[in-house]
Amino acid sequence: MPPVVYTIEIDCPPEDVFAYASDLVRFGEWQKDVVRVELHGGGPLGVGSRFTTTRQLGGVEYKTTQEVTEFSPPSRFAAASVGGPLRAIGTITIEPLDGGARSRFTSSLDFEGRGLGRLVPDGVRRMAAKRAPRSYQNLKELLERGAPTAGGTGAAGTGTTGAANRNAG
Repeated sequence: MPPVVYTIEIDCPPEDVFAYASDLVRFGEWQKDVVRVELHGGGPLGVGSRFTTTRQLGGVEYKTTQEVTEFSPPSRFAAASVGGPLRAIGTITIEPLDGGARSRFTSSLDFEGRGLGRLVPDGVRRMAAKRAPRSYQNLKELLERGAPTAGGTGAAGTGTTGAANRNAG
C-alpha cells in the first residue's frame, strides 16, 4: 500500500508554516490525537534529535519515539520511529506559492511493520488517511488565524504539549 500523502495550501509564508508545523510543543494544537510530546536531550531541534509522542487512539495511549532525519527550514522536516513493531516515517515538505506569500504543505506518512507489526501497517495507513485531512485543516486554520510561530521546541529545544494545550482553549 502506498504512503498516505496529503497536500493543502496555506495563506502564510513557508517560514511561518515550517516554524509551526515542526514545533513539537504545538503538535497537539493541530493533531488532536496527540496527548504529549517530549524532546529528549534538550538543545535545538535538528537532525538526530529524538522525541516521544504519546497519542490517544480509540481510548488507548500509544507512545512512539522518533528521530529527526531531516531538518531543512523552511522546506522539509522528516522523522522516523526508532523502535517497536510498527514504525512511522513522516515527511513534510513546504513549497512557496505566490512569491512566498503562501505555501503548499505536503505530508507523506508511511508505516513499516517488524515482527508481529508486519500484520498491521495497512490498517494503520487507512486510519491515518482518515484522520489526516482534519489535522491538516486544523493546521491551516490555526496558521491563517495567526497562531504564534515562534517559541516551543523549534526555537528552544524543550517542552511538552497535548491535553493541557487543548483544554486551555
